[in-house]
Amino acid sequence: MGKRIRVQRRGRGGSTYRSSTHKRTAPAKYPSQITPKDSFRNSIEGEIIDLLHDSGRGSPLAFVKFNNGASCYTITPEGLYKGKKISLGGLASPKIGNILPLGKIPEGTIVCNLELRPGDGGKMARSSGAYATVIGHTSQGTLIKMPSGRTRYLNNFCMATIGVVSGSGRTEKPFLKAGSKHHLMSAKGHKYPRNRGRAMIAAVHPYGSSAKSARKVTTVSHGAPPGQKVGLIGARGAGQKKKRRSR
Repeated sequence: MGKRIRVQRRGRGGSTYRSSTHKRTAPAKYPSQITPKDSFRNSIEGEIIDLLHDSGRGSPLAFVKFNNGASCYTITPEGLYKGKKISLGGLASPKIGNILPLGKIPEGTIVCNLELRPGDGGKMARSSGAYATVIGHTSQGTLIKMPSGRTRYLNNFCMATIGVVSGSGRTEKPFLKAGSKHHLMSAKGHKYPRNRGRAMIAAVHPYGSSAKSARKVTTVSHGAPPGQKVGLIGARGAGQKKKRRSR
């Protein structure tokens, strides 16, 4: 019997796969003291107190204090600076850095740090350079074009920040050294370096072996056990579909 594969070892939660969360500044969330329905009809003023580095995050965090005493750490869009005044609520203007409910944001506006459900603090379009676009308002909710290009409807009470997440050019700079990549991956709790299952021997991975005739199908079900659940999990197709030529 070979050694346990990476998925099995990671599930044990050992120090090799544990991210250094004690170095994190704080979770990036909208203030929980303000309910979604109250913020839809009103607005409060706030100020950017400081911009902070957060380990394992591609963009800085903004520490915001509001007039009602609430405070939060939130995702920083491009154009924010220390001391800038921002607003939160449905009566706020759609300017860079302001936080508005999706139902109050004009069509065509670029937003980031969107909530999936009202009050969850922000879940989507949070990585450096990411943004979503408000397409329209319907009876089903607000139609959003996600960073992946897909569209979906979200509740009108979901909050979003106007602008693009800062640090958009981060991925353009090469790491140059393996040590730099190692420190980034350890901050996120990722294993590095990471090799392919096909490059392993058959004893240590389901896809291991250099023999082409012995290659195993790489699609597995969602209910597969950890020693088997690798590759294309629950895939509807085994690969990317070829685009048909339009004649």
